[in-house]
Amino acid sequence: MYSKHFNLDENPFSIAPDPRYLYMSEKHREALAHLLYGLETDGGFVLLTGEVGTGKTTVCRCLLEQLPENITIALVLNPKLTSLELLATICDELGIDYSPDQTTNKTLVDKINRYLLEKHAEGRKTVLIIDEAQNLEIEVLEQLRLLTNLETNQRKLLQVIILGQPELRDILAKPEMRQLAQRITARFHLGPLHRNEVGPYISHRLAVAGHRKKLFSDRVIGKIYEMTGGIPRLINVLCDRCLLGTYVQGREIVNSPTLKQAGKEVFGKEKKPLFTARPTLLWLGVIATVCAAAILLNYERLIPMNGDGDNTSQNIVGESPNATDDPVKTKESSLRPEQAPSMASGTVELVWPDEIPRSASLTLGYRELFSRWGKTYAEESELPICLQAREQGLDCLHRKGSLGGLSHLDRPALLKMVDRNGAEFFAPLVKLGNDQATFIINGEERSVPAAVLDRQWFGAHTILWQPPPEFDEVLRTDSESASSWLREKLALITGEDLADRELLPVIRAYQSREGLIADGIVGPETIIHINSSTGNPGPRLKGN
Repeated sequence: MYSKHFNLDENPFSIAPDPRYLYMSEKHREALAHLLYGLETDGGFVLLTGEVGTGKTTVCRCLLEQLPENITIALVLNPKLTSLELLATICDELGIDYSPDQTTNKTLVDKINRYLLEKHAEGRKTVLIIDEAQNLEIEVLEQLRLLTNLETNQRKLLQVIILGQPELRDILAKPEMRQLAQRITARFHLGPLHRNEVGPYISHRLAVAGHRKKLFSDRVIGKIYEMTGGIPRLINVLCDRCLLGTYVQGREIVNSPTLKQAGKEVFGKEKKPLFTARPTLLWLGVIATVCAAAILLNYERLIPMNGDGDNTSQNIVGESPNATDDPVKTKESSLRPEQAPSMASGTVELVWPDEIPRSASLTLGYRELFSRWGKTYAEESELPICLQAREQGLDCLHRKGSLGGLSHLDRPALLKMVDRNGAEFFAPLVKLGNDQATFIINGEERSVPAAVLDRQWFGAHTILWQPPPEFDEVLRTDSESASSWLREKLALITGEDLADRELLPVIRAYQSREGLIADGIVGPETIIHINSSTGNPGPRLKGN
């Protein structure tokens, strides 16, 4: 109705999950990176959770547009099904013929298995995407897990991406779901937009719809954030009603009274800011602040004279059960892109020297990474890079993440970079600190503002790390040597005798303290944290 008035080509605030309108906030970019990374692994589950309206489905649609041609997709949008109905739906999506009057779980699984083997032989990969997965019954989730058992000697035949609301994480944390949880190769929790992202989000949607001028003042945008909590879907609905009201009034710019009226119409009554505290809570907050100040002023009296205190890291890696932000999250980190030095001139960047072929960057990068660990990378060897690492007591971890996550893992990393012309090269990151990132380029140190990475790096990186004995994807606590290693390390960390203690609660408590997913699964990131907590030797990003 108002499109012509504002010179719009279409409705900019439709709630349809159109990937053209996806605003790539830091969280949405990382969510997409996690999904893409998950697809690069062989089988298993990829998990994307988030509050209602945060953009999970839109991110998924964006993923679908970026998939290689050799990937076949089965999309399940209504997962409130029985196991048999789910299998039948998968067959329908993949075009597998079956007789409706002669179907059992076994017959359908057999048909799906034959289909997957055929596609594997053709060089194709099959991916199952399930939206609103929090509606799945436990038995249906178990059936999904069994589907990922379909495999050849080399790889799994089916990749499963599950999207759902936060309660899906609670379901997967149940003891009976531990087998499925252990097969999740990548996970991300998508939270709402930050206050400073709401303005760019609105401008992006208006620009896609054909409008370049500013329709919302900064003051109005601030109020929109307060009324919606940064939830994209609520922002869309509220902005749509604001434009309608502004059009009816014959105005060109949305004003505060129009926003206030739109809030009443959208939310059913005048919408209070989501963050307004009651008077009692406000006074409690004041009292708490005063107490905190008193404690800080007397801090030196509270710690032992000969102690260093507990230097808890500010960066949080992974995703705690109650997290509402991304799984590689930085708390007040000095490395946040928005706090980094300005790069408005566009002249500061990490460049690869013209005299050296870019194809050499990978070899040089791994050579530097191995050297940092006191190991040797043999370029002429026929052994794959990661096998060379394993033979020298190390292992590779390929990840998609953020600078905050790298800082918290605190290990040198080989980053896949892109210059201003779109040309790719690899660069080993060896030091982080004081808003600076230091790389080794052809044997020479190059330091750039950490904010450069926000433009030149999209999250792909590899680190070397030191695994414990008998490690294979996860540390199996039923192995005597692995259990002994873990018990010894956790005893050092906790200062407790764990000889007769059940390890699972101790592991979860440690993961929770470190900001990891407290699922009790001892994977690479948990082990890296354990190694750091117990002072294992090795190179560090933030100094040795």
